Amino acid sequence: MPFTPRVFSGIKPSGDLHLGNYLGAIRRFVPLQQTHETIYCVVDMHAITVWQEPEDLRRWTYEIAAAYIASGLDPNRSIIFNQSQVVEHAELGWIFNCVARVGWMARMTQFKDKAGSEGGENSEAVSLGLFAYPSLMAADILLYKATGVPVGEDQRQHLELTRDIAKKFNHDFRKQIKGLGLDEEFFPLTESMVTGPATRVMSLRDGKKKMSKSDASDMSTIYMMDGADTISKKIKKATTDPEPLPSEAQGLEGRAEAANLVAIYAALSDRSVDAVLDEYGGSGWGRFKPALADLAVSVLAPIATQMQRLVDDRAEMDRILGNGADRARAIAQPIMDDVRRIVGFVR
Repeated sequence: MPFTPRVFSGIKPSGDLHLGNYLGAIRRFVPLQQTHETIYCVVDMHAITVWQEPEDLRRWTYEIAAAYIASGLDPNRSIIFNQSQVVEHAELGWIFNCVARVGWMARMTQFKDKAGSEGGENSEAVSLGLFAYPSLMAADILLYKATGVPVGEDQRQHLELTRDIAKKFNHDFRKQIKGLGLDEEFFPLTESMVTGPATRVMSLRDGKKKMSKSDASDMSTIYMMDGADTISKKIKKATTDPEPLPSEAQGLEGRAEAANLVAIYAALSDRSVDAVLDEYGGSGWGRFKPALADLAVSVLAPIATQMQRLVDDRAEMDRILGNGADRARAIAQPIMDDVRRIVGFVR
């Protein structure tokens, strides 16, 4: 029996949301609710793989959920919730810890990067959760038998691991799955859904580095709650080169900062890079940067206003997250019941 077309994705509440989160993830979530069952999570259990101040974690959880809604997700159409309210995520994550291999985890480049930044030269100083969290990520996706995940480029390796875990589970327990009269491919091989420009937004100060809240320069990152003046200032001071914009995308090769700003414009305006260059090719930065700043403010400012209104109404946010958790649990519990029977747990 074919799997229901279902999308799952989530954002970790470990800092203020920025333009990379919006263009690389949230903006791509919205149209999918017209064509798929959509489940969008605030993955707070992932956040605590490194230390988080509890009050900051709560605040960021509300902010991400608010950003989902302010950006166009309908909580009546999409399921919006925070991960820790559905305990089946943790249970399936543990089972997948026992399916996945240590070697698989050790190859994860994001672990190596984070272990270096969190533990310095001693990677053994980081939490066990940081090492094993790709299993939990796989559980987040497969708990709902999601067929697609709109992921950024930096998450492709984790999605491949999710597929490996699904394959191994289906293979290791094929006899039990068949004996229970279930489809032999119990878990789907989830596909990546990466499309369009600015799938990976880069720093405004260094086009070779990903935009990040941890960057030493605040001018490198546009935050979702930045005011109009701040957004405009950051874009106008963004690092560029002395050459005018080319008329075709090929002309952006080797020009990382220029390519980044054009891709941001394309994504914010729902146009292709070639269409943007058709309009601005031959122009200098004195024309393009103010146009990009005006565009960014026109898109982001209304979202920031709506986000603030929602964050200030915690009772409403609690209602939305609680309702979303109930709906997510209704999908997750029958799947977990089958998993428990498959692996041999006595109930």
